[in-house]
Amino acid sequence: MISMIEKDRNDKKKPPMHNITINIPENYDNNIQKLIKIGLVPSRSEAIRTALREYLQKEYNVNLDLLDFFEKKK
Repeated sequence: MISMIEKDRNDKKKPPMHNITINIPENYDNNIQKLIKIGLVPSRSEAIRTALREYLQKEYNVNLDLLDFFEKKK
């Protein structure tokens, strides 16, 4: 089974990224840093993107097409 991180790394053409600023509790950041240290994620950004993607898939799976979460195949 391919993880979400591996899938993203294998995508040839990624959608453009937008830079945003967020504030998170210190313990969240400490835990993200632990994930980076043990090699589960390469960066804070990737950890947060993965968490957000998985949240959207879990909570809104039925409606993700309506939210244009997935790119349309041409």
